[in-house]
Amino acid sequence: MKPAIIPRPADNSLLRSRFGPLTRELVLQPADFGLGHLPDRLRPDAVTESVCGFCSTGCSLRLHLRDGAAVGLTPDPLYPVNLGMACPKGWESLAVLDAPDRATRPLLRDASGRLRPVTWGAATAAFADRFRTIQRQHGPDSLAWLGTGQIVTEELALLGAVAKFGMGIRHGDGNTRQCMATAVTAHKESFGFDAPPYTYADFEASDIIVLVGSNLCIAHPILWQRILRNRRQPEIVVIDPRRTETAMAATRHLPLRPKSDLVFFYGLARLLLDRGVVDRAYVERHTRGFTEFAAFLADFPLERTVRETGLGAAELNGLADLLADRSKRVSFWWTMGVNQSYEGVRVAQAIINLALMTGNLGRPGTGANSITGQCNAMGSRLFSNTTNLLGGREFTHPDDRAEVARILALPETLIPADNSWPYDRIIEAVDAGIIKGLWIVATNTAHSWIHQRHLRSVLGKLEFLVVQDMYHTTETAACADLVLPAAGWGEKEGTFINSERRIGRTRKVRRAPGEALADFAILHLLGEAWGCGEHFRRWSSPEAVFQLLKKLSAGRPCDFSGIRDYRHLEDALGIQWPYPKFNASSEERERRLFSDGRFFHQDGRARFIFELPRPAPEAPDREYPFILLTGRGTSAQWHTQSRTAKSAVLRKLYPEKIYIEVHPDDTRDLGMAAGDAVEVRSRRGALVATLHPTTTVQPGQVFLPMHYAETNRLTHPSFDPYSRQPAYKSC
Repeated sequence: MKPAIIPRPADNSLLRSRFGPLTRELVLQPADFGLGHLPDRLRPDAVTESVCGFCSTGCSLRLHLRDGAAVGLTPDPLYPVNLGMACPKGWESLAVLDAPDRATRPLLRDASGRLRPVTWGAATAAFADRFRTIQRQHGPDSLAWLGTGQIVTEELALLGAVAKFGMGIRHGDGNTRQCMATAVTAHKESFGFDAPPYTYADFEASDIIVLVGSNLCIAHPILWQRILRNRRQPEIVVIDPRRTETAMAATRHLPLRPKSDLVFFYGLARLLLDRGVVDRAYVERHTRGFTEFAAFLADFPLERTVRETGLGAAELNGLADLLADRSKRVSFWWTMGVNQSYEGVRVAQAIINLALMTGNLGRPGTGANSITGQCNAMGSRLFSNTTNLLGGREFTHPDDRAEVARILALPETLIPADNSWPYDRIIEAVDAGIIKGLWIVATNTAHSWIHQRHLRSVLGKLEFLVVQDMYHTTETAACADLVLPAAGWGEKEGTFINSERRIGRTRKVRRAPGEALADFAILHLLGEAWGCGEHFRRWSSPEAVFQLLKKLSAGRPCDFSGIRDYRHLEDALGIQWPYPKFNASSEERERRLFSDGRFFHQDGRARFIFELPRPAPEAPDREYPFILLTGRGTSAQWHTQSRTAKSAVLRKLYPEKIYIEVHPDDTRDLGMAAGDAVEVRSRRGALVATLHPTTTVQPGQVFLPMHYAETNRLTHPSFDPYSRQPAYKSC
């Protein structure tokens, strides 16, 4: 079998000369990824397609089947997202399913404190008995669940419905709180609905691409490849304290001081205002609040911006001059460097304000665009029934509750009239002894939550902890009283919604190991054990749930009622919402928002929202003189590495043990050398890491990858006041 070559534009010589070695063809040997010289008994006899289950890019993979089971995969060359490309994680999607530590039987902690195998009947009975007892003894606030953006939309909806409508568990949130809550809140306040406006084609249609707190090369490699396909010779501007791989390949890198983002964007807006760059016609027709915003910018002269960001006046003026060219299409993109901040919502809205004031929304190659993290964070945001009612509705609105009850044929009294507590409030309530029972689904809280040592002590206060996961060895499963073995990607059916709002199909191409079940089946078993199963007879299969979700979406900004069924999704190569029942066309591959200048507020206008910057919750001092930055390590790692660490191929592509990046000037002053084992301390904990001197960080700053369990021993438990998202990026 020939090596698979990731496609590039035919005329990429210019890109090579501008961006250097990062654009060279990546030649991947199929033998390394399960498609090498297979024996005849394993050679594929059929092919099917499935959207990848790692990140939010939403690539389609061709799964090569033998006797109905997948024996290998290749990227789908026709799918409009990845166009025949795949990152290392995608290539290894099947390999991680064969790990020896897969959870294959339910495990229940016995009187001696050991987790022992039990039947599904005993496991579901224990779940219902223990949780019901807690609820009866301690009241309706005593139970909660924490979900995920890693399972299919149909399972997320069933989880939220069974938990809230069936079991009466009032409080639930998802690990999307850790990655996307800031963008969600910013979208709702500025646009009127959680609606990322772009399509991936905008990467290829922009003249100026501004990446804010985004190491796109590493976090979303296929999206970086989409930039490299841009034939318009774009300027690529990176706003980031670190000289990341993306910053190295950019045409401009502005290494501002950590968490000076808000001053930076207000100062940049002031420079554009002074240059007369405002699209007055657009602002007057389609927005509210610009006059107040323009007055507010008077407090952000160039001198202040230089002083507080650490950037030079020439750098700032140069960027303002670049953006002042009204003939250029400008797109702004942000990820976790913005979202995971104590004032991230206002930073995201400062970016949106720039796009609004310059009229860079709704046209090809423009936008204020948040790039999602997890494969189905968008599905979680819309349909997990956690912090908003199904379809982006509000629990507190009687009409919304009545509509959902009617569509789902449920008594309206089952739908709570109050909002759930967010993730951090749930953890606080466990700590305070209010929540006694917690159900964690497909997420590794004991690794990923901020200020880890405190979190693990909090979990120890629970009377009953249930963990539903693919692996029985995660840090969270080790704390559990009951472990429910779940199927993973490739072992169940459903849909994901990616960053650009594209709904894609994911398929079952092998059986889950042992007695592991799809989360969908587990939820039905738990509902029956609880005694609420009769409410969910219509939720008989993932595709039956998809039909319900279509009805729940109808008339909403996220309307996809025009999608007939799963087959329609397959034939259309995924469909972006909105896709209403009337006036919809499968042939329209790209569907960006706001092209008519209409937003989702009742008056149809977007809002300029702004607020004075606040100081960082924890500044450097004599005892702790460094600023800790965190982020993605390599494109071969994913979140807490529950899956990527299971692949022998992926493990070769990143350091086995945690390492810390420190500027050479600082290592010299400390008398340390490359490869030293060094202790790293914050006020919350300590770890030992391998020292890596590098100029990618500035003096006085250090960097740790987020994927290693030790990192969150150090992070500071501060939160954005509007989104309640943790501020992982700086302490």
